[in-house]
Amino acid sequence: MRSLTILTLAMGLAATSPALAADHENKDIALTYPQTKTVDVVEEQFGEYISDPYRWLENDVREDPEVAEWVKAQNAVTDSYLEKLEGREALAQSMEQLFDFDDLSVPVEAGGKYFYERKSGGQNQAILYVREGADGEERVLIDPADWSSDGATALAHWKPSGDGSLLVYAVQDGGSDWRTLKVLDVETGEVKPDTVEWVKFTDLVWMPRNFGFLYSRFPEPAEGEAFQSLNADHAVYLHLIGQDQAKDILVYATPDQPELNHTAELTSDKEWVVITSSSGTDERYEITLIKVDSPKLETRKLVSGFENDWRLIDGVGDTLYFTTNKDAPRLRVVKTDLSVEEPEFTELVPESDAVVNDSMIVGDRLVISYLVDAKSQLSIFGLDGTALGAVDLPGPGQVGSLSGSIKSDEGFFTFQSYNRPTTVFRYDPVSPLAIWAEPSLPFDPETVEVTQRFYTSKDGTQIPMFLVHMKGQDLSKGAPTLLYGYGGFNISILPQYKPVWMAWIKAGGVFASANLRGGGEYGKEWHDGGRLQNKQNVFDDFIAAGEYLIAEGLTPEDGLAIEGRSNGGLLVGAVTNQRPDLFAAGHAAVGVMDMLRFDRFTAGRYWVDDYGYPNKEQDFKTLLSYSPYHNLTGGVDYPAVIVSTADTDDRVVPGHSFKYTARLQALNAGDNPHLIRIETRAGHGSGKPTDKVIEEYSDIYAFLAQAIGLHLAE
Repeated sequence: MRSLTILTLAMGLAATSPALAADHENKDIALTYPQTKTVDVVEEQFGEYISDPYRWLENDVREDPEVAEWVKAQNAVTDSYLEKLEGREALAQSMEQLFDFDDLSVPVEAGGKYFYERKSGGQNQAILYVREGADGEERVLIDPADWSSDGATALAHWKPSGDGSLLVYAVQDGGSDWRTLKVLDVETGEVKPDTVEWVKFTDLVWMPRNFGFLYSRFPEPAEGEAFQSLNADHAVYLHLIGQDQAKDILVYATPDQPELNHTAELTSDKEWVVITSSSGTDERYEITLIKVDSPKLETRKLVSGFENDWRLIDGVGDTLYFTTNKDAPRLRVVKTDLSVEEPEFTELVPESDAVVNDSMIVGDRLVISYLVDAKSQLSIFGLDGTALGAVDLPGPGQVGSLSGSIKSDEGFFTFQSYNRPTTVFRYDPVSPLAIWAEPSLPFDPETVEVTQRFYTSKDGTQIPMFLVHMKGQDLSKGAPTLLYGYGGFNISILPQYKPVWMAWIKAGGVFASANLRGGGEYGKEWHDGGRLQNKQNVFDDFIAAGEYLIAEGLTPEDGLAIEGRSNGGLLVGAVTNQRPDLFAAGHAAVGVMDMLRFDRFTAGRYWVDDYGYPNKEQDFKTLLSYSPYHNLTGGVDYPAVIVSTADTDDRVVPGHSFKYTARLQALNAGDNPHLIRIETRAGHGSGKPTDKVIEEYSDIYAFLAQAIGLHLAE
């Protein structure tokens, strides 16, 4: 249940084998970078003297006019360069066509009503709809289109009350992680006066009888510090409908441990509130319980110690079901009886070779989504743990958004792959699997080939990698290739449909996605193998992927571009430093580039679980060894690099990208372009309107295409 923790072309791109450029024209476009001032900042850490001449670029662009001027100057140079690139408009047209499909979420049933989101071609933001009954006529409930003139204000989380009469929803503005909560009368469409601010990293939980809902928030930050100050003192509150936020009731907090985050869930029978507490990004939690009808909502600790992963599946009465990695690195399913004074956990489904990725209970069936070599497998069990078979899926791909209840015989999930947008399936224990909603595709998926290969990393580890290209494409001489990676935070990079990737493929490029260590594809051991002192394994895995693509003749030696976002932006920066000879171009998006100061801003302090602590000597030395900002070296012929970030990114603050770009441009780093593209009124990625996505990726992929010789149709 835990929700925390994205047509044959008549115009546009050529879908035939691409011609390779004999000399890549990116070097022929004159570039004069803005002059970036330096400051005299040198700090001693564990015997090392660390120079940080661009420290001033960490300042908030909204608060510091000098940083704002630097951003303006950088964007002027970048825009001027991008305007001269061939095929940019063709890419934009292709992406616009490939976004022209209905992207639907799984429905949520409440009081006989079905609530779901749909985002159709040409729409910047998803619209929330409601139906009376599964087959009833739909009507628009919330359309964010009029919330802002630039389409950058989005509908984020939402949750209907148990009877479907009210709905609490979150507004996300400019891509920020901050949310504002509102309450809607479902029947009339009236937005009630209730307004809840400074909400972040939250679930939404309606209490019985609709008297209020639970949410998580931080204290209001000091003026001018909302987008940079560290997040601390997270707490769960109860908002009473019709009351001012100042009267919200504190339900759970840990003032003696301000570093902890807390999110609340409710079992589907509305008997127990389950609060999950964490100190970082590692899957180690404490579980606290509240009996819904208890006086003053007294708490009861179920799991203490932050030693293992615990994920609530559901509960009925005093029986709760969880997945856990306690004594099971690839996870197992357990249950516990809360009617006894000291509850213990009983195993229902033991650990297997496959990794538990998600789970739900539908009536008397337990549905588990497993990962097998980075692909989904859906298995069914009885509530006594008896194996009852598997669900046939459309092919290799990703199952997501499992949604079910012990109180209902109806559940839903999504399926997608690199060549198939999201399809919503309905599951019940006695009927055949049925499609609840599927898009009308903007292309024929049978014309796109998806294969999986395994290659050997530096230390002998076998790494899976997906390859995607047009079926029948001649790869005998290789084709310009875009290699994507992430490798961190136990996040599994599974097959998914992205129109921007498909535009690259339709243009004749190859797309590759490597399942690096640090992710969750093979459980805890795989995650541990790519974090802390093992982080270099991630970079070695990605470098080995590039070497494999070239050695196998799939990619020409000067035809490999790489891309990564967030932790993947760090990946691109690190491997570009380590192997500038291997990659012809790189896109580092919203990356963590200064590994010695990442923990000083917003959510950065959570990342120490994967990266380590910059103020601990062993961690410091490891971080310094690969930090992209600190390992740039003068005199190196670096590949073409485009960095992307946004002024409202309060997850990975843009100062990371600013500092890295400034240092790269200041070096004698060869003739290739080294640019930064800085979006306004955008954040880490979520909530970005479709037109901004198309504009951004037509720019970036035209840049990469020119650098590696992928000729785009005009």
